[in-house]
Amino acid sequence: MVGPPYDCLANPLGAVRLTFEKAIGSGSHPSSFDGKDWGTVDLFRHFLFDQSHLSQVPILNLATIRWIQPNTLVRFRGMIQDMLGNEFYVGAYKDGSVWRTNKYMDFSQFPIGSSPGSRVWERRLLYCVPVPGINSWAESASEVAIDGCMNWTSQQRDKRGRMDFEAMDAKDFPVSGSNFEDSPSAKRMKEDGQDYKTEAACSGTTVVSEIDKDSFPCLVKIYDSPESELKLNDVFEFVGVLTFDSEIPAEKGDHDEFCNDYCDDDLVHLPSSKVPRLHCIIHRKLAAHDFLHTSPIIEKPHWVKDVRESLLKHLTDVLGNDGVAAHYMLLHLLSRVHSRVDNVAVGKLSLNITCLSKESVSVFGTQLSLAIKNLLPFSTCIPLTVEYLSRSSLAPKKDYQTNRLIPGVLQLAEGSHLIIDETQLETGTLNSVGVDNARLLRNLIEFQKVEYDFTYYKMEMTADVQLLILSEGKSNILPADIIMPFQPSSVGSSEVVATKALEAWRWYLATVRSLPHSIESEMQKVVEDDLVAARQTDRSIGSQDFSRWLTMGRLISSSFGETSLSLEHWQMVKELERQRRERLK
Repeated sequence: MVGPPYDCLANPLGAVRLTFEKAIGSGSHPSSFDGKDWGTVDLFRHFLFDQSHLSQVPILNLATIRWIQPNTLVRFRGMIQDMLGNEFYVGAYKDGSVWRTNKYMDFSQFPIGSSPGSRVWERRLLYCVPVPGINSWAESASEVAIDGCMNWTSQQRDKRGRMDFEAMDAKDFPVSGSNFEDSPSAKRMKEDGQDYKTEAACSGTTVVSEIDKDSFPCLVKIYDSPESELKLNDVFEFVGVLTFDSEIPAEKGDHDEFCNDYCDDDLVHLPSSKVPRLHCIIHRKLAAHDFLHTSPIIEKPHWVKDVRESLLKHLTDVLGNDGVAAHYMLLHLLSRVHSRVDNVAVGKLSLNITCLSKESVSVFGTQLSLAIKNLLPFSTCIPLTVEYLSRSSLAPKKDYQTNRLIPGVLQLAEGSHLIIDETQLETGTLNSVGVDNARLLRNLIEFQKVEYDFTYYKMEMTADVQLLILSEGKSNILPADIIMPFQPSSVGSSEVVATKALEAWRWYLATVRSLPHSIESEMQKVVEDDLVAARQTDRSIGSQDFSRWLTMGRLISSSFGETSLSLEHWQMVKELERQRRERLK
């Protein structure tokens, strides 16, 4: 039985060429495609999403690169760590009387020479890396389709014809999709009964040894997308054509001189043997839900409340049966920056758990860190010492020699969780680097901003990072929103949690964290009266306390799966704060 005449997975460049042929055949001139798509994106969107083939596209990482073939369709999930600007390339040119395209390719497959009317287009260069602090369960969720993709790839290798790749005409390359069944190329292939696949230009295995195993970066080339769609530190899934070349385009030969004139010098510092290229056709921003294995089946109306109760019990066990601390920990895990008013990041709820020693943090701190790793997709821990502050590079810094942004510890993706362990901090003197790092941490916890160092100037970048400080007394470096004295009554639980429960908790945190929130006019009056009464009772209560209580009210409502503040939940806020303030006395 003859296979399908087109193959978007094995030969996406064939789909690009045939869509281009169809557009030119309909009378369009390449000049009308400057910064525009001619139908390729619609074809792949239909194939990936409407026909549900996205799961068949292998995810590019250190494990899969050993068997993924170049010039095939892949996915890369990662954070935009640096933006390298724009690159010019010859997008369309004439080969005799035939228009050809170089879109989604590193270099021209045919001699360009001095082709009249050649169109010079632009593409954006993004340096992407795996999300900093990504936890193993979230990483493995990205690899669910690996086995299936490997089986599919093996089948395609068995089916490949013996015709040499170099001798094949570009317009004969098969692509997936049903839109081009009437094209001459499709008819010719159907008549011949052939199912050719793109032969790999080089084996993925040959480059594995040279790739940076610590970060596994990927140079993503973006086409026809507004700059506002992609921002530094955003987490995206890029779907496109993978290319591996032993040399950069400028070294391919004299036949492509016009392309060489537009080659970006930055690529010299990013050899493709170490940094794979992905020519992006479709991209989508990822949220916490996209890193979950499955979505649980909600069987009853009170399911959310039941999951909340079980998660709260788990946190209470981890925290040595300290129920008050567990409640605050739950709210902390649900917090996020949902808006900004002037210099205030509304919605953040940093937590400083005090009364911990070096000995107790080795038990409770370790258990808490493990619990957070099992619940959230991205988490990081900093052991704060004088030496660490004085030597570490916390802020990203621009290197003008390579024209690259050197990452820092605080360059984190939205929704990351950061634990700062101060129990190891001893008396000492900070050098200038340490003082600057302490200031950076303070700005992050107070304003959710990180200052990037561009040598000649500083630039503040907004962040959304949950900060948890573990310390002996109240932190003098990091002014958290909530100071929570820790009062455990047991050693803590090291019980292994069932996978089903973990998946339910992960789904719960990802879902309720994104719920909208409002306060009805009646409840708003109750809140205002209570805040005035509290200020009359205790003059030390200020605007920061009011802001914290409102944030807690929002988070408690969300924790029950509700979108508006009720009187019951407002009473819970007041009771939690009463118990916490009793401990502070």
